[in-house]
Amino acid sequence: MEIDSQKNLQRKQCSYEILDEQYKIQKETYKGQQYSHIYFVRLHLMRTILHSLVSKWKPHLPVRTVLELEEGKECVIVGTLYKHMKLKPTILDEYSKERSVTPLVKPHNFMHPDDYLVLEDDSGRVKLSGAVLLPSVYATGIIVALHGKETCVGDFFVDDILEAGLPPQIERPLIPNEDKYVVFVSGLSIGSSSSNPLQFQLLVDHITGHLGDEKEQGIAAQIVHVVIAGNSVEIPRGLLNGQHLSAKDQTKLTEPLKELDILLNQLAAGLSVDIMPGPSDPANFSLPQQPLHRCLFPGSSAYNTFRSCTNPHCFELDNFRFLGTSGQNADDLDKYSEAKDKLEFMERTLRWRHLAPTAPNTLGCYPFTDRDPFLIESCPHVYFIGNQDKFDTRLIKGSEGQMVRLIAIPRFCENGVAVMLNLRNLDCHVLSFETEFS
Repeated sequence: MEIDSQKNLQRKQCSYEILDEQYKIQKETYKGQQYSHIYFVRLHLMRTILHSLVSKWKPHLPVRTVLELEEGKECVIVGTLYKHMKLKPTILDEYSKERSVTPLVKPHNFMHPDDYLVLEDDSGRVKLSGAVLLPSVYATGIIVALHGKETCVGDFFVDDILEAGLPPQIERPLIPNEDKYVVFVSGLSIGSSSSNPLQFQLLVDHITGHLGDEKEQGIAAQIVHVVIAGNSVEIPRGLLNGQHLSAKDQTKLTEPLKELDILLNQLAAGLSVDIMPGPSDPANFSLPQQPLHRCLFPGSSAYNTFRSCTNPHCFELDNFRFLGTSGQNADDLDKYSEAKDKLEFMERTLRWRHLAPTAPNTLGCYPFTDRDPFLIESCPHVYFIGNQDKFDTRLIKGSEGQMVRLIAIPRFCENGVAVMLNLRNLDCHVLSFETEFS
């Protein structure tokens, strides 16, 4: 594909494979089932992994169930953490708010000094104590192995913690000798008051090579893939009240999607584009979010380079594995635990081998009966989350030589920033399109 016919700059190519099968809801049928199945499957699979690690971690100690604990005897127990939170909102609070004159304050974070952890397995549950296990770090739904002993009051005093750690990683491809870039953008929010059409058009023009001098176009020719990580449109909530819409209101609903399709059309004509749904997009609310319907994009869906994907989204480019979400998993952990930044939440999900440990407890999730699609079986080379307050990135390493590039993608509508990743060395930098638009 030529970027510019006069300069004759040829766009670089790369191999692409989509790996979203586990996030697609196809043969599952909802029969009123509850969420115990997904917790059972998660515990069963993670316990097998942790048992194999315990034999190297504490080979001299027996592994017991909660029911088999004996006071004062050291052992290892494996189970699901449950965090008892004083400030965690409940449906009863919502009811009392309606009945009460004093409104409830909704904090950003529901942490409280009195929070405590409980470990649960097939046989029972036990309250956890000790200074090693910090309730602020963990959340409900994480599977861990704990070394300790039962106390005289019936608690389990924790001496040491074992997490599953980074999963095995497919061999990293040989370092390519040429630059190839992937562009990540999220939070376009077309249709919102903060959206700036000029900024997005400048981004599209840069990627397609219609902006800048020959050097700029040369860099644009090295862009091989674009990922749009959720919240592409924002439809006015007031219109979605179940009432019959006037012709004027129907236009308000469809205009943001038409505008998005026009811009995606320009991108898909020249290179491959993946679009993921987010909380504000016209998709199902619960995770995994299913692909945005192709009928929403009559122009861009005509190209085989355009792909509407699930959230979470997994794919490979030139044998580099990418895994990412539109940000709900990290945002939810931020409400129920603490970390110095969003990248730390991301790193924890990899070490827990679970993309969304707070689903289904506090994060909406489909009630799967025979699998937990959010388990991370293969470690990605690049792990990204969309719709964050600011750009951030870090390279982390695992105990078996795994290397992962973590990327927090900012909301484009707020600061006009997209992220470029170089496949040659997994280095990241920002593309900034700050414009004044009134």
